[in-house]
Amino acid sequence: MAHTKSVGAAKNNRESESKRLGIKKSDGQTVAPGQIIVRQRGTKYLPGLNVKLAGDDTILALKNGKVKFKSTKKTRFDGSRRYATVVNVL
Repeated sequence: MAHTKSVGAAKNNRESESKRLGIKKSDGQTVAPGQIIVRQRGTKYLPGLNVKLAGDDTILALKNGKVKFKSTKKTRFDGSRRYATVVNVL
């Protein structure tokens, strides 16, 4: 005897909602304290001056100013290097 019901919910409609990650304020835009600059999973973008890294790795502005993205080299603990983008509010 079959275990699947004859009529019921489809098995393939369970796709999760998109999380709307990414850059919310681009280079040169003005921000107020508390505004979200970048929503991310992990630290692809690193916090710099006048910004804060939230618990879910979101980067927030701490002061009024303009957003500035800067590319730098970061040394890892094992001595290898990687390129990282640092987000500042000036």
